[in-house]
Amino acid sequence: MTNLMYCMQCQETAGNKACTKMGVCGKNPDLANMQDLLIYVTKGLSQVTTRLRSEGKPVSEEVNHFVTVSLFATITNANFDEEFFFHRVKDTLAMKNNLMEQLESTEGLSDAALWDTEKSKSSSFFGNLKNMVFGNYSGKEVDAILKEKAESKEVGVLATEDEDIRSLRELITYGIKGLSAYIKHANALGQDSEALHIFMQETLAKLLDDSLSVDDLVALTLETGKFGVDGMALLDTANTTAYGNPEITHVNIGVGKRPGILVSGHDLSDLEQLLIQTEGTGVDVYTHSEMLPAHYYPKLKQFSHLVGNYGNAWWKQKEEFESFNGPILMTTNCIVPPKDSYKDRLYTTGAAGYPGCKHIAGEIGEKKDFSEIIEQAKHCAAPAEIEQGEILGGFAHNQVLALADSIVDAVKSGAIKKFVVMAGCDGRAKSRNYYTDFAKALPKDAVILTAGCAKYKYNKLDLGDIGGIPRVLDAGQCNDSYSLAVIAMKLKEVFRLNDINELPIVYNIAWYEQKAVIVLLALLSLGVKDIHLGPTLPAFLSPNVVKVLVDMFHIAGIGSVEDDLKKFGL
Repeated sequence: MTNLMYCMQCQETAGNKACTKMGVCGKNPDLANMQDLLIYVTKGLSQVTTRLRSEGKPVSEEVNHFVTVSLFATITNANFDEEFFFHRVKDTLAMKNNLMEQLESTEGLSDAALWDTEKSKSSSFFGNLKNMVFGNYSGKEVDAILKEKAESKEVGVLATEDEDIRSLRELITYGIKGLSAYIKHANALGQDSEALHIFMQETLAKLLDDSLSVDDLVALTLETGKFGVDGMALLDTANTTAYGNPEITHVNIGVGKRPGILVSGHDLSDLEQLLIQTEGTGVDVYTHSEMLPAHYYPKLKQFSHLVGNYGNAWWKQKEEFESFNGPILMTTNCIVPPKDSYKDRLYTTGAAGYPGCKHIAGEIGEKKDFSEIIEQAKHCAAPAEIEQGEILGGFAHNQVLALADSIVDAVKSGAIKKFVVMAGCDGRAKSRNYYTDFAKALPKDAVILTAGCAKYKYNKLDLGDIGGIPRVLDAGQCNDSYSLAVIAMKLKEVFRLNDINELPIVYNIAWYEQKAVIVLLALLSLGVKDIHLGPTLPAFLSPNVVKVLVDMFHIAGIGSVEDDLKKFGL
């Protein structure tokens, strides 16, 4: 049977193998194939930019940012708008054509780089695709050619026949997608790194190189992790420069009496712009899911109408968006296909998109106009209360290191025996209740270090503290996992250890999408071993690649809570 699509980039992929008929996330085959085509032509574009740099020619910031956003848009649950991808592919082809004219030689370029200069032999439309892009064909003819190419054997995951090569190429691709998220968020706050753009584009070009062996790709995987650390450091600098260092904060999870706007996703710049534009309007602003850590930043806390956090992890949004009553702004992933009852209240911006939902325009560095969403909010009822109380967070690396003396004393006295890193993602699978049960079952002398929406499995539990140190230390978003690495490296220094793996730290990480993949690769690049990953190991890892990760880093899946507590020595 011919696959209508083939996607295996997230944890919930069908049968833990691949989605071949319809995405569990909700994307249809046409959308999945167009996303694959965008990655294909972006690799081609990256090969051209890499060639240009080798010839000593500059590549513009515009091109760098374009590649970053294209990658980000294909992350799971980010953008469901098929038209966006048709336009994005056309824009990629046009950009590549312009850059190719600057090359001294096109010899040795891959099919992905040359495709738009060839005749479309498999279609009834003949001619030069370069001319096609610039208007010699009708829009319908262009779309037909692109759709045919998207469905061809040359595009997509299965274009690589060797299972192990395919596995490593996808692992690197997903890591690069995760890295693109860090870079995009940093770019939105005026921070950038040419070195990161060069690495991403060179790596995308290398994924077209059939001469690279398994060993070459394993090395490239670890290099991707190294640059993942650099990407997280860049974003950390961007966030803290713009908004100050996160600090210990009690966040309200109840509601006020005024109408509100709910902000989900990860982009702090979008949230700040909305807060500025809603001042004095009588409209409150609430965070949702991965936007919770916004409350930890001093500059954002100054906005009195940033009322609190509404709801839980991304996958509960259908019920929570319904009961919120007011408009919702999705700044990035994770979008769940909306119900009709609130679809007219759902807005997207940046790389996010959903057909039928209004998109608020604005490129990196541009001021966005949120007047429409604010005006709608004024006519909506206040949010329905679904919870009461507070949750505690703000334990990024600067704040934790300020508590270092207390933490070291607690470790030396035996009051704290283990730190358990439980970063990563939440998701719909019932098997993820494991993480709630695991947190409850931890001994009272264990402290959880977390970042990402995985924390919603346990951040509202009453787990107490150890000598005033909370037993759940939330560093922030999945993007803020950098803090967990910094904390680990500092503890290694304080205890004068030679190896990070000598620390009393264990890693039990939940994953869902590609930002979790780059976090994993970043930890591996730092030499961290014995990471347990769940609720399932990634479907894109072939048995041989799993063996490599097991042999090199002792990667393992999860089992029962009882068995895993024993494995971790807890």
